[in-house]
Amino acid sequence: MADIDHRVHVALGERAYDILIGPRLIEEAGAILAERFPGRRYGIVTDEMVARAQLPRLLAGLDAAGLGYEIVTVPAGEGSKSYAVLEKVVEGLLAARLERGDMVIALGGGVIGDLAGFAAAIARRGMDFVQIPTSLLAQVDSSVGGKTGINSPYGKNLVGAFHQPKLVLADLSALDTLDPRQFAAGYAEVVKYGLIDDPGFFEWLEANRVEIFAGGPARGEAVARCCAHKARVVIADERETGVRALLNLGHTFGHALEKDTGYSSRLLHGEGVAIGMVLAQGFSSRLGLAPGQDTGRVEAHLRQAGLPTTLADIPGELGSTEALMAAIAQDKKVSRGALTFILTHGIGRAFIERNVAPEKLRRFLDDMRG
Repeated sequence: MADIDHRVHVALGERAYDILIGPRLIEEAGAILAERFPGRRYGIVTDEMVARAQLPRLLAGLDAAGLGYEIVTVPAGEGSKSYAVLEKVVEGLLAARLERGDMVIALGGGVIGDLAGFAAAIARRGMDFVQIPTSLLAQVDSSVGGKTGINSPYGKNLVGAFHQPKLVLADLSALDTLDPRQFAAGYAEVVKYGLIDDPGFFEWLEANRVEIFAGGPARGEAVARCCAHKARVVIADERETGVRALLNLGHTFGHALEKDTGYSSRLLHGEGVAIGMVLAQGFSSRLGLAPGQDTGRVEAHLRQAGLPTTLADIPGELGSTEALMAAIAQDKKVSRGALTFILTHGIGRAFIERNVAPEKLRRFLDDMRG
């Protein structure tokens, strides 16, 4: 029987699902799926790196449970969140003769979860799918809540659909295979939950960061607390018409920086979020909304975790301030041309500001660029 340390329920009526958190859940996935979803075939979507590290564990369990499957493998990295790779995934699912009643398995990090989830949303006009997130970022954030999609030349995650998974299996042992940079990038999303509306959680992270990185019990607790936080927000605002936008703290800046660096290895998503959260805190302070010392506290914690926190930390040259402004103007939260940001009144006190003055933002970015 699977060793489940934590269970989080996402109560969305007929679309409700569980998040199971514990070690060795990839090996146990076959038994869990056979029990919960009998009679299904599976289309496994993964990337080349995860296929080497985790796919044999998953296939052994599926074989032991007598489940049929086909595999679609894509290149690793943010570049796979594209129209071309989406086409490959959808056509792969159709070529495998998977029916609408079968299921897609997203085995990988945030890129695979977004890509496979979107493919499931549109293949045969909608197939069920299961998230098996293998990165910290995916386990605490992107695998939960049903946001799926790909990037556009105009910006990040601008093409997609809300499509909830049927189950999330967060295997903590998969995190042991991450390189330190990838783990740290995921930790930025963990910190985000404290900065939004839970200063007590941020204080807990300050006290337990070392154990989280070392793989102690605090790691599983951090994943569970983040998932529970996100579940509450998704239940309250599934399609991001209100409070769910708070989960984008740091992301408006971060997405613009990702676009500017070409969605390349120069800047991982979580690294962009880390810089973006410091910028959001600093901009809030510049506007007189938040105490300046909170910016320093946030920046210090992220730096201790091995994350970049300033524009100068990004390798290579950045585009102009106007290029960053243009990317920000394409953010999904923009409404009738007005810039919308998640700002703060301090740690744990984030809010939605729906009419940010472009000239103030431009001057702030100029100053941050030095």
